[in-house]
Amino acid sequence: MEFPRSPRIPQVIHIVLLIFATILLQSRNVRGRHVDHLNYFEYGAITCRAHSASLTDFGGVGDGITSNSKVFQAAIDHLSQYESDGGSMLFVPPGKWLTGSFNITSHFTLYLHKDAVLLASQDENEWAVIDPLPSYGRGRDTEGGRYISLIFGTNLTDVVITGDNGTIDGQGASWWDKFHKGELQYTRPYLIEIMYSDNIQISNLTLVNSPSWNVHPVYSSNIIVQGLTIIAPVTSPNTDGINPDSCLNTRIEDCYIVSGDDCVAVKSGWDEYGIAFGMPTKQLVIRRLTCISPFSAVIALGSEMSGGIQDVRAEDILAINSESGVRIKTAIGRGGYVKDIYVRGMTMKTMKWAFWMTGDYGSHADNNYDPNALPVIQNINYRDMIAENVTMAARLEGISGDPFTGICISNVTIELAKQAKKVPWNCTNIEGISSGVVPLPCDQLPEHGSEYISACNFPTDSLPIDNLDVQICSYRRKYPLDSADKQLLTTMNNDELMGDQ
Repeated sequence: MEFPRSPRIPQVIHIVLLIFATILLQSRNVRGRHVDHLNYFEYGAITCRAHSASLTDFGGVGDGITSNSKVFQAAIDHLSQYESDGGSMLFVPPGKWLTGSFNITSHFTLYLHKDAVLLASQDENEWAVIDPLPSYGRGRDTEGGRYISLIFGTNLTDVVITGDNGTIDGQGASWWDKFHKGELQYTRPYLIEIMYSDNIQISNLTLVNSPSWNVHPVYSSNIIVQGLTIIAPVTSPNTDGINPDSCLNTRIEDCYIVSGDDCVAVKSGWDEYGIAFGMPTKQLVIRRLTCISPFSAVIALGSEMSGGIQDVRAEDILAINSESGVRIKTAIGRGGYVKDIYVRGMTMKTMKWAFWMTGDYGSHADNNYDPNALPVIQNINYRDMIAENVTMAARLEGISGDPFTGICISNVTIELAKQAKKVPWNCTNIEGISSGVVPLPCDQLPEHGSEYISACNFPTDSLPIDNLDVQICSYRRKYPLDSADKQLLTTMNNDELMGDQ
């Protein structure tokens, strides 16, 4: 008996085969993406690179035990030959890479895979001691020199330190213990410090347990700090998040910081050393920052501000369980200035003070400061903010005979905590105005009524740093090294071994 043929059977078989082929192709693609991510991927950077290599090409061992200090330096020294030939990139693959300090080069990208962890060595012999910063005159922890930072560079152009949220672990507990016990010979190292450099990007990384400050661009310009997660115990000493210091044209945005000190601390030198060096921090943008710092500030200006701080624009900031939202710290002998500061769109939850200014911070580099060097604090603008569970609205204390002037606070509502201070505003030696502020400010900030609600205007022009764009770049691993590269690397390693003898 002959069964009738159905025209639908070939179509059904075709569909089944198509589904099977699609599943097979997708499974292969998943495996391919997993493998290829170590050999090819895309990332955002201010400059793309023509040459690339992996740390494992140079003998790196990511077991968390073997020191890779010499491997990092050999890799970067090797890649520096491409500075004038399209630049280079060093890829740090998955693993725990124990290392002491290493120096980076110009036209260079350091990229950390999401499962890569740089473990800072706890062996002080792996940290060189360098001179104090000229604008400070001494180390911050002790007199004299300081330990070099984990990732360090000076006199560079076009540097990118980034990743797929890879981690840099400063393993700072032993350093904090020595600090508390007064056992430090030199100032503690930072995680990342770039000096005297231009065109810098530090982005998409997780920084934990820094021995001291986390990110310190100093005497530099055209800087982007973006997408960082910075975490330290809230009781750890001086673990500031990001400290732009005597820098021009900087952008800090989309960062999450839990810190034992200020989340962002803007600086420009210390007392007579900062005055003599005379390099201000100017044109700084801070956007979309989330901060937890129970014993310090979300944004601090100073206290080392002797070279001057001007034109700082901060907006869309979330402060949680922090001592103060915005703090200006200075003292007699500092000199310098903090002026043209604009903050708007800040939300504060559980704060000791919403605003804090002090002209009696003290903490001098030495006893040689000039007592006649008085700081200038003027044109400070806060607007469009809400706060809840606040112990005291503001503590604003200028200097007798040198008042802080031009303070403007507008459209700000502060909800006081149940155990709040009886007097919500404490104001001495300041001058300014307010408009639409609750609770009603002190007499030195007279209310100007709802017609002035638009006071404390935020600048409408853009700064040059907003024109520095991040582009999409790609990494393709060059492996194995070609014969010329192998020969050069062998020569470098032999030279290094000879130097160790």
